[in-house]
Parts: sequence; structure tokens; C-alpha cells
Amino acid sequence: MFLSRRFALLLALGLAAVAAAPAQSSTSSSNPAPDQAQAAGETQGQLSVQARIKARRAQRRAAAIHDAYAHAYEAYTGMGYLRFHPGPGVPAGGVFPATPSLERAHEYAWNVGFTHYFDERLGVTLDGRGYYSSAYVWNNPSGITNPAISQYAALIGPTYRFYVQPKFAVSFRVMGGMDHGNFSGDLGSFTPALLGLWPDGTTFAASASLPVDLNLTPSVAFRVAPEYFLSGFGSTTQNSLGFTVGLVYRFGKQ
Repeated sequence: MFLSRRFALLLALGLAAVAAAPAQSSTSSSNPAPDQAQAAGETQGQLSVQARIKARRAQRRAAAIHDAYAHAYEAYTGMGYLRFHPGPGVPAGGVFPATPSLERAHEYAWNVGFTHYFDERLGVTLDGRGYYSSAYVWNNPSGITNPAISQYAALIGPTYRFYVQPKFAVSFRVMGGMDHGNFSGDLGSFTPALLGLWPDGTTFAASASLPVDLNLTPSVAFRVAPEYFLSGFGSTTQNSLGFTVGLVYRFGKQ
């Protein structure tokens, strides 16, 4: 009888220990839950801070772009350079001995223009420039070898800013108009044809350029514009390459 009671007591203690073990395990496994929740909250908070910083940067960038390119008008002035073919040379059978096609002249220019923008990207530009140089016309009986030549062009056409940043912008500009050439100003009684130059006159002109604006302030920029220039003197076409550089002033609100 005594042994039965001891056995029953031991069995009860064993069952109680077995029942307490899962409860302790459950309690110990539930302890990390607050730490995990805290870590998740900290990660979410960091992401939220980064998102706010990124959003503020985007807002500042958009505001800077708007401040620079929301002007309705733009005026620019500067200088330019062009490699121009001044004439076909003297043909055979003329008064003077025949000469080959003339070498390209280094023309230097003044350049002014005005652009009206309809929005931050699209506008229309009116441009004027004058080119000056001397043309080498080979040795000839006139004794004139480097006469002065000049051109004056008036052009108009669309401008589109296809890449804008707070500090700079890149545009594409196409213009067409008229070009007046003066090739006889230094020839005295001789005609341009005798020396192989194009005849004086007014012809068509076209230009395609990529103006790059480096913003000094939201209203002032330094511009470099590589350019292709087409003209039509002498019933032919002159394909010239050059560039313009200068300062841009933006004003007015759209």
C-alpha cells in the first residue's frame, strides 16, 4: 500500500513536469517577438526617412528646373565661326587663267537672337548674324589674292529643349531664311567671277544646331552651339560647319 502511494506520487510529479515543459518553451519562444517587432519598426522608419529625403530632393530639382526654364523670353548675343566655301574657282576659257575650286575660308561672326517660349521646352527663335573673312583666290593677273568677303543672314525657326537639368540644358534648333553675300567689296573694277568667287546676291539659308546652355543663374546662361549651315550662292549649295558662343538672358513669365 505504501509503495502504491509512492508510485502514484512519482507519476503525478512526472506528469506535472511534462506539462510544464511545453509552457516554458512557449514562453521562451514568445519572448523575441517584441525585439523582432522593434527591429521591423526601425527598418520601416529608416525607409520612411529615406523616402522623405528623396521626395524633398525631387521637389528641389523640379523647382530649380522650373525657375530656370519657365521664362517666356530669351535674348542672346555672342560670336561665331564658320568654315565657308567662297567660290568655285575660275573656269577654263575665261579672261583669267583657270583655277581650281577655292579653299574654304575661316569666317568670324557676330550673332544675336531672340526666342519666345510657349512652355519650358518649345519655342520659336529669330536669329541674325554677320560673317566676315578673306578668301584666298590663288595668284591671278589682278594682283588681288585675299579679298575681303562677308555674309549677312536672317533666320527663324523652332527650338526644342530635349534635355533639361538644373545646371544645364541641351536643345535642338532648326532655322531657315535668307543670306546676303558681298564678295566684290574688295575687288575694285574686277567682278567676283573673274577671281573665282560667288556672285553678290541674296539666297536661301538654313541652319541646324545643338545649343548647350550652362546656367550661371536661373536667368543667365553661357551657350555653345555647334552648327551646320547651308547656303545657296551661285545656284549651288555650300555645306558649312561652325559654331556660335555667347551669353543668354532669360526673362518674363509664361
